[in-house]
Amino acid sequence: MGRIRTKFIKKSTKKIIEYYPDSLTSDFEKNKLFLKESHNISIYGKKLRNKIAGYVTRYRTHYEA
Repeated sequence: MGRIRTKFIKKSTKKIIEYYPDSLTSDFEKNKLFLKESHNISIYGKKLRNKIAGYVTRYRTHYEA
């Protein structure tokens, strides 16, 4: 069984991918830096930002391949 993500992370990720489709890639470090600099997720903390960046990476590699 894999890691389970909350609805908040999944919804946030899908909205961010809608708004910034070209800026997000399948590289975790680039996604993390992009979310840190441009989006206001850093208010919630580093852990949440990393979870969203990780799910963006997974979404890009598996679901949009």
